[in-house]
Amino acid sequence: MRLLFGALVVVAGLSSTSDSLRGEDWTRFRGPNGQGKSAERGLPLQWSEESNVAWKTTIPGQGWSSPIVSGDHIFVTTATENGASCRVIGIDRTSGDILWNTEVHRQVPGPKRAQNSYATPTPVYDGSRVYAAFYDGTIVAVDFDGKLVWKNEDVDFHSLHGLGASPILAGGLIIMPFDGSSRSDQRVGWKEPWDQAVLLAVDKETGDTKWRGERGLSRVGHVTAIVIEEGRTVVSAGGDRVQAHDVETGQRIWSIYSQGEGVTPSPVLGEGLIFTSSGFEEPTIRAIRPGGHGDVTESHIVWEQKRGVPALPSPLYVEPFLYTITRDNILHCIEAKTGEVVWLERLKGNYSASPLLADGRIYITSEDGLTTVLEPGTRYKVIAQNRLDGKTMASIAVSRGNFFIRTGDSVYCIGNRPR
Repeated sequence: MRLLFGALVVVAGLSSTSDSLRGEDWTRFRGPNGQGKSAERGLPLQWSEESNVAWKTTIPGQGWSSPIVSGDHIFVTTATENGASCRVIGIDRTSGDILWNTEVHRQVPGPKRAQNSYATPTPVYDGSRVYAAFYDGTIVAVDFDGKLVWKNEDVDFHSLHGLGASPILAGGLIIMPFDGSSRSDQRVGWKEPWDQAVLLAVDKETGDTKWRGERGLSRVGHVTAIVIEEGRTVVSAGGDRVQAHDVETGQRIWSIYSQGEGVTPSPVLGEGLIFTSSGFEEPTIRAIRPGGHGDVTESHIVWEQKRGVPALPSPLYVEPFLYTITRDNILHCIEAKTGEVVWLERLKGNYSASPLLADGRIYITSEDGLTTVLEPGTRYKVIAQNRLDGKTMASIAVSRGNFFIRTGDSVYCIGNRPR
């Protein structure tokens, strides 16, 4: 571990802009603030296939998007017909009944990693519409009755990995990163940097493209963006890059070199810093002090740590620690101010879903459906373990006292019967 910047500065305004949304709604990937945190209390601690399941609903096709929840609606995406038919599904929160299942787009399936799907991006909503992105770069808006409102096909996306990032809402825009690779030469954009990645901003009312943010030279990535500084700045990352763009104009404000392609974990906030990880080649956790202009690699990296680098699950910040899960499935607890490893523990199984903080507890879910509940702190302490059937790659959603967990073919409502 190398300490690169001595003075730790708590930056005013470094927070997600969605904190004011109702805590009982789960609006996007990793919740309203994109940080994997819920302020709700009285949430379930134990469950199984036989106990504490309010309902279980079968979902057709395949998709690794996480559920989102708005009032009495739950939304997921899926792809049927071997990935060709892109669909948004509305589910009744209280009963688990499927309200509608709308085909919103047809695409031509192509290459992807085995861990990916043709409907991996988690949708986002604004209270009246659901916005979803699919494998080929198409973004759609659907109303709460399942009617397609608009479709944007301005990006012809290709990646040998498939599409893994999710859209977010900021300043009346749907912002979606497309960090892909070349169709004609698969090494370009993957092993060799190129300048064709785009951060697309679409008007949420009309579906028209408002701006296309440029990265410069970068490579393949799957990172869902976050918004800081009271909605003025979007922070996103692709292979080799962590960058900030102006939400209104798309202009790149600052950029940091972070070597590694195929990066997946989304940034998290804490201690006035932005915590990121890089992908293959030189996996490294970086604590970044936001601000500045241009290339700020030399001036704004506070610390770096090569141990405990998350590969698929996003980190979780629970003051004063950063929790990460590595490719070899070791959970690390890291001191967020310094980057020093406090403890580590090898977990059973493999992990793709991002960890969750809810009711003061940490929930981490393995790909084989085991959710381990931990007490945050200076030692590894298991409170409960809960297993469901089916492969689990999607992250848990929280709403009104219930957990919503998606497996390979189902969505579960965990806890008391919703009202």
